[in-house]
Amino acid sequence: MKKLLLALCLALLPGLASAGGEVYVYNWTEYVPEAVLNQFTEETGIKVIYTTYDSNEAMYAKVKLLGGEGYDVVVPSTYFVNKMRREGLLLPLDRSKLPSFANLDTKFLNKPYDPDNEYSVPYLWGGSGIIANTEMVSAEGMDSWRWLWSPQLKGKLLLQDDLRDVLGIGLLLKGYSVNETDPEHIREAYEVIKTLAPNVLVYNSDNPKSAYLGGEVAGGMIWNGEAYQALGEMDTLKFVWAKEGGLLWMDNFVIPKNAKNVDNAHAFINFMLRPDIAAQCCVEYGYATPNKAAVKLLSAELRESPLIFPPDEVVARSEFQNDVGEAILVYEKYWHMLKAGQ
Repeated sequence: MKKLLLALCLALLPGLASAGGEVYVYNWTEYVPEAVLNQFTEETGIKVIYTTYDSNEAMYAKVKLLGGEGYDVVVPSTYFVNKMRREGLLLPLDRSKLPSFANLDTKFLNKPYDPDNEYSVPYLWGGSGIIANTEMVSAEGMDSWRWLWSPQLKGKLLLQDDLRDVLGIGLLLKGYSVNETDPEHIREAYEVIKTLAPNVLVYNSDNPKSAYLGGEVAGGMIWNGEAYQALGEMDTLKFVWAKEGGLLWMDNFVIPKNAKNVDNAHAFINFMLRPDIAAQCCVEYGYATPNKAAVKLLSAELRESPLIFPPDEVVARSEFQNDVGEAILVYEKYWHMLKAGQ
C-alpha cells in the first residue's frame, strides 16, 4: 500500500514522469555531474542513457541525419537552437511540465534565437578567453587576443575546435561583429587567423584543460569553465578576458522533434532547473548559471568570481553568438581551409 501511495504522489508532482523508462541525453563532454544523473534516476526511476559530442557541428550533423530521432534531450548553443528551430528539428516545449522554469533569470529569456523560449531552456553560459602556463611562457601582453601570435608560443598553442570561436577572434581583431555575415569580412578574419598557423599545435574542444595541465601546450584559448577547473589543479595557470571582447555563448536544453520519451525529457529538464541541481552544476564546471534561484545558493566567493561570471564590463564589450544564416557556409569554407593548412 505504501508503495502504491508513493507512486500516486510521484505521478501528481508537476514535471515528474511516471517512475521507470529511459531518457536519452546527448550533451557536451563533462557537462552534467554523474552524481546528478544518478540522483535523477533515484528520484524518478528514469534511467539516463548519456552520450556526448565535442562540437555543435557534430551534434547537429547527428541529429539532422537521424531526423530528430534517437535522442530525447540535446544541449545546443544559442545559434544552433535557432538553426535547428528553423529547420523543424525541435519539438515545442510543454511549459506546464516545467514548473522549475520559473527559477530562471528573465534577462536570459526571450532572446532572438528562440522568442518566448518556445523550444529551449537555458542551462549554462560562458565564453572563451585566454590562458597561459606562466612557467612555460611570459604572460606579458596576454590581455589581448594578439598575444596568441607571440613567438614564444610557436608550436605550443591550443585553439578550440570550434569554427565560430576561432574565426571570431579574427573578426574581433578586425573590429567586426562575431556574428558577421559579410563574406568579405569573414574572409578577412580567416586571413588573420591563417597567420597564426606556426603557433598552433592542436585544435581541441573535447577536453582542452587536459592539454594545459599536462604541459602539452603553453597557452591559447579556453572556455572559462574549463579554465576554472584547470586553475583549481595548477596554480601556474593564468586566465584573462581579452580586451577586444569575449566570445559568449549560452547552452540550452531542447527536445528533438521525433524524441520517443517526451515526458521523460521534460522531467529531466525540469530536474536540471531545480536550484540545488543548477547550483551543483555551476560549482562542478565553473560556468555561469542563468538560474537566479541557484545563484542564491552559491558562496559569495563563487557569485563574485570574474572567472565564472564574466563582469559587466566584459559582457558589455562581448557578444553572444547568434545564428548567421546562410553565411555559416562561408564560415565552414574558410574553417576547412584553415584546418587543411590552406
